Amino acid sequence: MKFLEYNSTRDVVFILGAGASHPDGVPLQKHILPMILSKDDNEIKNSLIGSEVLKFINENFHFYPKDEVYPQLEAVFGFLDYFIQQSESLNSYYTNTKLVEVREYLIKLIHHIVNIETDKPSKYYHDFWETIIDENRNVSIITLNYDTLLEHSFVPFHKKKIGFIDYCTHLMNYEKGENLKEFNFWINPRGPIKSSEFIDPVSFKVIKVHGSLNWKYCNCCNQVLLTTWDRKIDLEHGKLIGIKYPDGEEYEYVCPIDGTELQTLIMPPSFVKNWNNPILSQLNNEASREIRIANKIVFIGYSLSNADVHIKALLKKHINDGKEICVINPKKEYELKTNYLSLNDNINFVNNSFEELVTDKTILKNLLSSD
Repeated sequence: MKFLEYNSTRDVVFILGAGASHPDGVPLQKHILPMILSKDDNEIKNSLIGSEVLKFINENFHFYPKDEVYPQLEAVFGFLDYFIQQSESLNSYYTNTKLVEVREYLIKLIHHIVNIETDKPSKYYHDFWETIIDENRNVSIITLNYDTLLEHSFVPFHKKKIGFIDYCTHLMNYEKGENLKEFNFWINPRGPIKSSEFIDPVSFKVIKVHGSLNWKYCNCCNQVLLTTWDRKIDLEHGKLIGIKYPDGEEYEYVCPIDGTELQTLIMPPSFVKNWNNPILSQLNNEASREIRIANKIVFIGYSLSNADVHIKALLKKHINDGKEICVINPKKEYELKTNYLSLNDNINFVNNSFEELVTDKTILKNLLSSD
């Protein structure tokens, strides 16, 4: 048995935005609300959750589908969050309690939309991991994405006994109780590892600061259950659904420790971010430490928009003047440059998409160089 150790400094910290998953079909944030409001999506329109959200948006926002003019998702959440935080009602129908319900329904619709394109392998993320493993393993990854393409693409390398994904939070899956035995498949990379199975393994931190589709949260014991393949939501009742193999029978997830109904764990795109969830707060702290000890920070597919004030605050606090920063983005827009130059003057902008970066590999290899 052996314990894996992290280096005291990190050669490279990657920060991934939606542009990294978009080549595989995962929608950008600006696409999510139009997809929800699409008249062609009967699954959403005919469900209880979908009909309630559509009713709320139609009554409180104007949009023009023919001209592709829609409200910002942040604006919808911001409107909801105003009343919820003030403990006010909007009217006799939209009481404060009802608005909390609508907000949760909207989060579940986001979960549903993003999950549509997640259940498949990703060539781009596979190539990303392959280059990291070949060139420099002293890296960590902070991702703002909910999808699980990054982790699923690591599976072939785990099977080759190369290493582990460390989500940087305690999972119920690490417990050995009888009621958790079917979830013990995920190895705790911060515990003792059987050295006979992995000759020279390495652990990679994957810090999902906005949560993940395959995390199920219990608000009673305040713990996360990792269900790598089960990400489905019943849009009629809002339940998180599991599937029994091999018969395909569906069942509703409850906490295996205390029987509480499990919840989604994704932070929605709102101008007002709530860090009360202990898991997300912990991950924010972990991300802070990684940024602080990194020699180089590489942003991929991320615009650092004004809605992400919490991310900018985190970066401003922990990026010093000498830190090397590289921004990989196919667009060299003035606003994009302005957003990043507010962090640091030492920034290299590379006009490439994520798929170009991992397919060519020359730039990525240079980024991974510790020189």
